[in-house]
Amino acid sequence: MVTPPIAQTRPRRAKTVPLWHVLPALARDPARALIGFGQQADGEVVRLNLGSFRPYLVTDPVHVQQVLGDRADNFGRAGDGPFWGPLRRFFGDGILSDGPVWSDSRRVLQPIFTARRVEAMLGGIAETIADAVAELDAPARAGRPVDIGAEQTRIICQAIMKAFFADRISVADALRIIEAQESIATSVIPRVLVPYVPLALPMPGDRTFRNAVRRIDEVLVPIVRSARATAAQGDDVISTLWRGTTRDGRPTDERQVRNDTVAMVAVSTETTVNVLTWLWPHLERSPAVAARLQEEIDEVVGAGPVGPQHLPRLGYTRMVLDELIRLYPVGWLVPRQVIRPVTLGEVELEAGATVLISPLITQRLPRYWDQPEVFDPDRFTPERVRSRHRYAFFPFGGGPHQCLGMHLFYLEAQLVVANLLSRYRMRVRRPEIPALQLAAALRPRDRVELDLRLAHEVAVA
Repeated sequence: MVTPPIAQTRPRRAKTVPLWHVLPALARDPARALIGFGQQADGEVVRLNLGSFRPYLVTDPVHVQQVLGDRADNFGRAGDGPFWGPLRRFFGDGILSDGPVWSDSRRVLQPIFTARRVEAMLGGIAETIADAVAELDAPARAGRPVDIGAEQTRIICQAIMKAFFADRISVADALRIIEAQESIATSVIPRVLVPYVPLALPMPGDRTFRNAVRRIDEVLVPIVRSARATAAQGDDVISTLWRGTTRDGRPTDERQVRNDTVAMVAVSTETTVNVLTWLWPHLERSPAVAARLQEEIDEVVGAGPVGPQHLPRLGYTRMVLDELIRLYPVGWLVPRQVIRPVTLGEVELEAGATVLISPLITQRLPRYWDQPEVFDPDRFTPERVRSRHRYAFFPFGGGPHQCLGMHLFYLEAQLVVANLLSRYRMRVRRPEIPALQLAAALRPRDRVELDLRLAHEVAVA
């Protein structure tokens, strides 16, 4: 008997989500609309009809791995494309771009963010975070509520500016930069959501964007210039950038150092600050999780400041952080441009097409995450992690463009959470979970205010 040949599947056109469905949903709630489109696609590559712009939405982890990892050379970052173009006006070419300039920047910066290098600085980072957290004693004793997002920004800035920038950027200047970055992140959204409008045509948010970029350059460019004279002796990020060279041996110019300094300030602070803001209302609404987290920190840390020696034993704390960043990946959108025709998930993609990948969508797909909207750190036990596709969870991207700051995030966040919970007992004033705000980076739409009491005073009472 002759075995019949296996039928070959011919590439097909993607199903399209129609314009009348896409635009009203995006107008009502962009984040929930995108999550909904991904769930309705059920793993298929689909096309979103936005009029003259029709990107492909890729959500299944198998396809995500191909775009970001296995076949990444077929999908470019498209610095002049409809999504990166608006942000490129701020970040410029460098570590957040693509091609030879990105390759040069990554080669220069990667040694700073290796696990070994970060852990060598961990003692100093831990000490700074402990001191910065202790400044909350004053509002705790006075009974004043605190905006925990603002306080986390201050705490992280004190640690990062000292450890990675050798205090070249003061905390006050860093806070001004981050405030301007907040304006940029929100003002650029009209262009991200309506990406086919040419940059030459004015849109809401453009003036705010330009003013914020100017404020950042007024702070950073003089610092970058002054660092050049002492770069040979420095071990900080800016000195390292000045000592960098291109692949053909040319020295790094001022614009390149400026671009990568801007990116590194954002990368080393933004994820930790934004993600942790969601933690406190989730703990308020999940008392069993809160009790287990508190029990671990009490057992491992006790009443003293948190040091590097404690972090390997804070396993549940790490699981809580993984669950937070599953629900709230700061880098929520990963656009790519097809470089040459390719088939993905049986769908034929033409050269020049835009592909949209979003951990915000994939990390909430019911086929990979049971009850995906529920806050459940037990999803990240080692056994359950091993049973999932590696690209079902990719909050820091993947492949050659995976975020350099991934290891730093977990160390920073563990130190902040453990210091806060070992020193204070907290109550959230409004237990509602902040809504998702789509910006250049995902952020909570609402402030989170906490009432603090010193833990040793609560124990005595």
